[in-house]
Formats: sequence, structure tokens, C-alpha cells
Amino acid sequence: MGAHGKAPRKGEKRNICENRKARHDYDLSEFTETGLVLLGSEVKSLRAGEAHLNEAWVGFEGRKMFLFKAHIAPFPQANQFNHEPDRPRPLLLHEHEIEHFREIVREKGLTLVALRLYFDGAKVKLEMAVGRGKKQHDKRHTLRAQEDRKEIARALNRG
Repeated sequence: MGAHGKAPRKGEKRNICENRKARHDYDLSEFTETGLVLLGSEVKSLRAGEAHLNEAWVGFEGRKMFLFKAHIAPFPQANQFNHEPDRPRPLLLHEHEIEHFREIVREKGLTLVALRLYFDGAKVKLEMAVGRGKKQHDKRHTLRAQEDRKEIARALNRG
């Protein structure tokens, strides 16, 4: 349900959860949106905001891509029909897209990073990106640049 008890409209995006640490740990490129295969109890838990992507990653199993280690809490009212909280969830991509990402991951040091889950209308979508792991000095450089931007903004607001 959207604002004022109405169903969400097509194209209306509402965040469920985000992996903020990914932006700190990886240099991200080639952002992609994909659908997920979910059970009913998982969708109800997501509507309640009961999920996190802290340890989530995207990988391959056979000819398919999966979201691994994404935690979606069990839905209390589902009883015996509940889902496994950390089960691998298949991603909805075309074969040529899967092969494209498989070639990218074969390149040294690149991985597929799950960034956020969100509702696009009534559908649950995953935003993922190709990431290259940052070294410790790269992380420090990024933090220093952020602090510099904040300091400049403060100086402009004071002046």
C-alpha cells in the first residue's frame, strides 16, 4: 500500500533496504535492475521492511544467476508455509544478460554487488552493480574527499 492506503502506482519506487557498505567497499560501475523470484511470505516480510543485504552477493549456479545471503525475515503469520530466511533467490534476467555478467566476473577482481531492494509498483526489484574491491588507501581517500565536500558546504553556509 502506498500513501493514504492506495496501492503503489506503476513506476513508483519505494526502498525496502540498502547495502550502504557496498559503496564504501567497491568501485561500482554498470548498474542494473532485475526482478527476483519470491514466495508470498517473502513479499509480505518485504512490505513490512524485514530484510537486509549486509552480506548479500550475486552469483551463478549453472545457467542461472542468484542472490545469495540476502536475509528476509520469516513472516509470523505464515506458520508452516514460511520461507527459509537466507535461501538463494533466482534473478530474472535474459540468457544474454547472464552471459554478459558471467564474462565480466571472469575478469580479475570484479564481482556483482547487491545494492538495494525496492518496490517498483507492486514488483520487487534488485539494483546490482559490477564492483571492483577497493584497497584500504582508496577507502581513506574516498572518506577524505567526502569530508572535504562537507567542510566546503559548511563554509558556504556560514559565509
